[in-house]
Amino acid sequence: MVMILGESIRKLSTQIRGISAKLAWGGRHLARTAAARAATLSRRLAAAPHRRWPNLREKARAYHHLARLHRPVGIYLLLWPTISALWLASMGVPSFMGVPSFGLLFIFVFGTVVMRSAGCCINDFADCHIDGEVPRTRERPLATGQLSRREALYGFAALSLTGFVLVLFTNLPTILLAIAAMPVIALYPFLKRVTHMPQVVLGFAFSWGILMAFTAQTGGLPAQAWLLFLANCLWTIVYDTQYAMVDREYDRRLGMKSTAILFGDADNMMIGLLQVMFIAAMWLAGRQFDLGLPYFLSLVGASLLFAWQQILTSDRQPEACFRAFVSNQWVGALIFLGIVLA
Repeated sequence: MVMILGESIRKLSTQIRGISAKLAWGGRHLARTAAARAATLSRRLAAAPHRRWPNLREKARAYHHLARLHRPVGIYLLLWPTISALWLASMGVPSFMGVPSFGLLFIFVFGTVVMRSAGCCINDFADCHIDGEVPRTRERPLATGQLSRREALYGFAALSLTGFVLVLFTNLPTILLAIAAMPVIALYPFLKRVTHMPQVVLGFAFSWGILMAFTAQTGGLPAQAWLLFLANCLWTIVYDTQYAMVDREYDRRLGMKSTAILFGDADNMMIGLLQVMFIAAMWLAGRQFDLGLPYFLSLVGASLLFAWQQILTSDRQPEACFRAFVSNQWVGALIFLGIVLA
């Protein structure tokens, strides 16, 4: 009887050890299976953004270049006249030491960056078939195929909408001016195919912010605002003609038009005449706003920079013409500094 009982206990013990071994093996198997499934899920989640948005980093870099954020000269050329007008407009309304409110400064500074970038998007949309033929522009995103024309339009629409949302925080006259500016911005890049004076239209586009600065600050457009608008149009024609001189031979070959081609051998003389007219108009504006000595000294400095530009462009070498164009950012900065100090 005792032997039978002992045998039963041994069998039960063996069965228990077998069951324990099977449970241990099952636990290890379940753990390995769970770890493998977790690793697979992790890989799928990591790969999901790449399947949905392929080459996201490359696209972001391409949009950065499309908007010319790596080349901010155009931003400065648009920014200095705009915030100069905002400063001058604030002199006629209650403000702290003649300084515009932070809100308006933010709207116009950020709006300048946004709308200049929007202009670059629509410009490349218009020129995508010719940019590849010009050494200076053949690496642009549309010319290289990094972005499509549709994607450039998406960029233009998104940036334009952002700019319009900013303007909604101003007043009705400024909003109406912003709406009126959109056809000018959108049509400018296409005009080089039909007229030798697209630079005049660019002058309107780059001077529009002056009018908007006055309406945002004062609610109206005094005669002084139109004088500044005219002066800035003249200056825009100056530096965009210098810019067009860089690619003049390629533009001729491709059938494009510009003031650089229109002026021909008289290009430097015409640029000089426009520079003199700009300085004269800004001198009149200084008298109208009753500005002090620092402002008029800034005009002397701007005149010296214009003289240096004439020396640079005298031989019409593309690299020198581009340097002359770039130096205009210092003309705007110098005049803005004169306004602030005056």
